[in-house]
Amino acid sequence: MITTLSVNTRARIQLVDITDEIQKLVKEAELGDGMVHVYCPHTTAAVTINENCDASVQKDIGDTLSQLIPHHSNYAHSEGNADAHIKAALMGSSRALFVQEGKVKLGTWQGIFLCEFDGPRDREVWLKFIKNPDTEV
Repeated sequence: MITTLSVNTRARIQLVDITDEIQKLVKEAELGDGMVHVYCPHTTAAVTINENCDASVQKDIGDTLSQLIPHHSNYAHSEGNADAHIKAALMGSSRALFVQEGKVKLGTWQGIFLCEFDGPRDREVWLKFIKNPDTEV
């Protein structure tokens, strides 16, 4: 079974912290120990893990990607969002995360982000919970 998390973005380029929502869904799934696979089913958005304690990190990531891959350039893709496709491809569409005692295991400063590169839009993030067969809940 796949669980869907809806995310509304408000800017063309935005990193949205979805850590708390994912933690809540993992808890509700009563997973115990296992994995959660986090997948973004969009070609102009991505999922990443990075620092969530200082919002300037998210701004720096978006700004740097925009400098390296500008919105307007000599792209063959004619819809005007070729840069968003390239940024999403570089960042990646999924992450596999450990779950221990019903909680996603992250480093001290880490958070889970939906990376929007062609917003604002209504997005989905799909979660697949994989329970460790040796775990009792």
